[in-house]
Amino acid sequence: MFRTVVEINSCPEKITYESNIMTLGSCFSEHIGGKMQNAFFQTDINPFGVLFNPVSIRNSINLLLENKNFTENDIFQHGSLWKSFHHSSLFSANSPEECLLRMNLRARKGIENLAKADFLLITLGTAWVFEHVETKEIVSNCHKLPASKFVRRRLSVQEIVGECIALLHKLKILYPNLKIIFTVSPIRHWKDGAHENNLSKSTLLLAVESIQKLFQNVTYFPAYEILLDELRDYRFFATDMLHPSELAIDYIWQRFSETYFSQKTNQLRKRLEKLSDQMAHRPINPNSIEHSYFIYNLQQQKSQLKTEFPFLAERF
Repeated sequence: MFRTVVEINSCPEKITYESNIMTLGSCFSEHIGGKMQNAFFQTDINPFGVLFNPVSIRNSINLLLENKNFTENDIFQHGSLWKSFHHSSLFSANSPEECLLRMNLRARKGIENLAKADFLLITLGTAWVFEHVETKEIVSNCHKLPASKFVRRRLSVQEIVGECIALLHKLKILYPNLKIIFTVSPIRHWKDGAHENNLSKSTLLLAVESIQKLFQNVTYFPAYEILLDELRDYRFFATDMLHPSELAIDYIWQRFSETYFSQKTNQLRKRLEKLSDQMAHRPINPNSIEHSYFIYNLQQQKSQLKTEFPFLAERF
């Protein structure tokens, strides 16, 4: 072998097709969440949009636990758009009514899905945060406001652990069966500088290690280590040389599947991923006989899967 392999202990608590999953955090949580949705797992991805730092993730989960209903006090206008410091730009809109509608509809869904979640996947992206000068609150997104409106600083290991301990205790009381998986995003924040990025990732890794020692329902999946130490070649990176390539994401997804899915679940996953790819197929000639056969065979596959696994009935 011409590579080093990151050893991962198999997790005794397995994700199944009857599990409910929520993913929160950086772009990498969207990659894994997207893979899970593509394989027809019951998955909710980032109800607030992409989140990068531990405090914003903690704040977002707390807002869901509080059944937060957003009002005009929670948004602001910048240029022609209304925005929220709790949300990504996906929720920005031309009017306050539209902005609040988007935020509250998504929050309702997130509240429902968190309440029934069996697994919560949290991906930490950076320890660097932006503190709003006026409110002294750490924001989830600066929305390209002037730098003078924020103080940029790096969280300490102790701050992150303290913030997470309070949240995890609350989750343990409300949802005693909830299992939590932490990852540290392998995506480099190059604008912070190479050294500063490494300090940030190291801070996150040390914090997660401390948290894991305190909670039995917390595990760590080494996505960061897999990309940086196992797939250490630029062919595993996208054209920006910072984000993982599709090949790398597929490989990390495979390692995640081996860790958190049983053999039976993985067998079903492969069948459903094949079905998902077929459903995404766009025909050159939708009126052709060949396409009619393709649709017929697709429906036969769906019917067979629903007969074998009745819990899939509403998923496709």
